[in-house]
Amino acid sequence: MRYLIIALLILLCPAISVRGQISVDVEVPGVNIGINMQSYPELVPVPGYPVYYAPRANSNYFFYDGLYWVYQQDNWYSSNWYNGPWQSVGPMDVPPFVLRIPVGYYREPPAYFRGWSANAPPHWSDHWGRNWEARRSGWDQWDRRAVPRAAPPPDYQRQYSGDRYPRTGEQQYAIRSANYGYQPRDAVTRQDYQQQDNPGSSRAGPQQQAPMQRSSTQELHSQPNQQQLQQRQQQQQRQPEHVVQQTPPSQPMHQAQSMQPSSQMQRAQTVPQESGRENKAGEPDKRGENQDGGHIQNRQ
Repeated sequence: MRYLIIALLILLCPAISVRGQISVDVEVPGVNIGINMQSYPELVPVPGYPVYYAPRANSNYFFYDGLYWVYQQDNWYSSNWYNGPWQSVGPMDVPPFVLRIPVGYYREPPAYFRGWSANAPPHWSDHWGRNWEARRSGWDQWDRRAVPRAAPPPDYQRQYSGDRYPRTGEQQYAIRSANYGYQPRDAVTRQDYQQQDNPGSSRAGPQQQAPMQRSSTQELHSQPNQQQLQQRQQQQQRQPEHVVQQTPPSQPMHQAQSMQPSSQMQRAQTVPQESGRENKAGEPDKRGENQDGGHIQNRQ
């Protein structure tokens, strides 16, 4: 009899554990992060931050700027409904105030959080490296006297639990649009809202963002070449106009050239006169005197 009871307990234990892992089946594209919230969680404000945390959750569960945020297995996830679906958010895209949540509000902190101050943000720069720090510099610096107001918790979701939890993206969007008019401030949360409105879309990960960055750099490198081509085309178009503009100044030059033969003719005429004087040695040239006299009269 004792062995029979032990055997029954062994058979029942796997069934109980499997039952505890069952989560709500939501017909929306997302990531299964192993978190099952059976009901709307209790959200408590983090003092001095526009963030809420869930003290009774068995996970690092937060609410910021109209979205739920979960840090699970070294990754960040977001959703606008308390039980998902969840979208993965890369380290480069996590909002600054989510990164600034003090270590003491992580209900399930990872092992590398040990030794860090409970009243300070995690050492993300040490964990994610210098490249991340260079691109996210200033994430741990802000004016504590100018912290924005926290978004209102979506308490309307309290009545949607169990079988009433919306199963499709259209249902979630319709309920949220009718009951929650808050508009997020952060660019990442706005993008997540748009993705929830269009369930077919997905966030571009680092591998998908790299080609976009490469294409932008290629465009930047190609801009000088395009500018050179445009300048060449403009020069070709301006060449006829340039020729037309040069024709007026060329006319005086042409006239000057046309006047040169006349001066050469005058010189040619004077040369025979001088040669004539040399041929008649000792005899004055009367024509030359008349000409000189004519010049004198003209001067007078």
